[in-house]
Amino acid sequence: MATVTVIGAGVGGLATAALLAAAGHRVTVFEQAAAAGGKLGRHERVTTAGTFRFDTGPSLFTLPQVAAELFAHTGGPAPELDLVALDPLVRHCFPDGTTLDSCAGAGFADRIAAAFGPAAAEDWRRLWRRAGRVWETSWRHVLTAPVDGPLQLAGLAWRLRDLAAIAPGRTLRGLGRRHLRDPRLRMLLDRYATYTGADPRRAPAALLAIPYAELEFGGWYLRGGLGTLADALLSRCAALGVTVHLGTAVGSVLVEGSRAAGVVLADGTVVRSDLVVANADALHVYRDLLPAPRRAAALEQRSLGGFVLLLGVRGATPRLAHHTVFFPRDYDAEFDAIFGAPARPPDDPAVFVTSAGDPSARPDGHEAWFVLVNAPPQGAFDWRAPGVAEGYADRVLAVLADRGVDVRDRLLFRDVLTPADLETATRSPGGAIYGTASHGLTGLLRPPTRGAVRDLFLVGGSVHPGGGLPLVMLSAKIVADRIGPA
Repeated sequence: MATVTVIGAGVGGLATAALLAAAGHRVTVFEQAAAAGGKLGRHERVTTAGTFRFDTGPSLFTLPQVAAELFAHTGGPAPELDLVALDPLVRHCFPDGTTLDSCAGAGFADRIAAAFGPAAAEDWRRLWRRAGRVWETSWRHVLTAPVDGPLQLAGLAWRLRDLAAIAPGRTLRGLGRRHLRDPRLRMLLDRYATYTGADPRRAPAALLAIPYAELEFGGWYLRGGLGTLADALLSRCAALGVTVHLGTAVGSVLVEGSRAAGVVLADGTVVRSDLVVANADALHVYRDLLPAPRRAAALEQRSLGGFVLLLGVRGATPRLAHHTVFFPRDYDAEFDAIFGAPARPPDDPAVFVTSAGDPSARPDGHEAWFVLVNAPPQGAFDWRAPGVAEGYADRVLAVLADRGVDVRDRLLFRDVLTPADLETATRSPGGAIYGTASHGLTGLLRPPTRGAVRDLFLVGGSVHPGGGLPLVMLSAKIVADRIGPA
């Protein structure tokens, strides 16, 4: 039996802790925040009308079988996660006034035919056949296996068919231009690059696996909020004897010789262990917890961040689905602004709105809106400058009004969260949601789960295989398998 210290009680940290405890190890978790969950955050606002509750992280639950398998591997069936299937998955509102509701399975192509015509639907079906090959290849070679560097990825037993599907050197934008003639479908496909914090013009074509996972297998929300997943993981950890210390920050990884030998807490307390698992942004690990300048330098190009409005809205808004995205007239201008030099918030951004149908999230007669706009991370742009956040909040509400959804006279309140707030809450450098941006030939490669010194491992959305709840749980399984049973 090994003693294991886990830094961070995000989904990756809790999942790894549960898997290792089930395998017979003695596990202790230290989390600097007052609550578990990491980027799977929650926000509550009490008003005279009642209580509003928001998920401030992911709002869509995909590949639930990954969670089910994780709980099965930790000693029993999954707890009662109340999954509610979404249809539409996302309502897409385009600048020409057309709307397209996405759904899982072959029916989506039929909806494309009805909205944009049979030629557009046939284009999509042709792209989708390729997407299936990309998904199978990614799942087999990348998402479920440890990958520690480009040489290992290149050395895998790729079949020619796999290589043709992955299309190394081609971008997601290029793939869309090759297969899709309708500019609205190209815009829809481009948006999936932002699921990894990337610019579609620089993101690898293999990210086609992301829309495939959503649009082939479906999506859900959890009644009570996606934060209930963190609650379930925390409960499973407790049942397995994991000790979780909240409000306890780690200052550094303790290194003796060439191995990780525990951690030093922020108050100077030394906690020794046989193994260390860091559920923290890889740049934070290699810049702050275990300085490794060369590794840190390779992680400096941050993914995009998120500018968030949490709105209490009076009345009902029939135009909205559970998830609605309002596209801009010029999508490229958004990426030019975020990834340009100097970076700045987009003037006319895509606006993503989650309006929860869960009655427990808002008082009767009201809606709880989570509004997300892609934004440059803190550091590339100064979100802490006086007046910047509130001024941009005004801008986002004006953009929504311009697109036909003006709620400014129906607001009970608005709370604003910027990339600077996410940086403070989770210690993710810059508040970059996905760590490094998935750009270029190495866009498929995230920092490896094996650390810079022996007996150190990394887990979570900033490392292999990437961001998003199912991939973070797969990352936990990869780490637990590497460590092995007691």
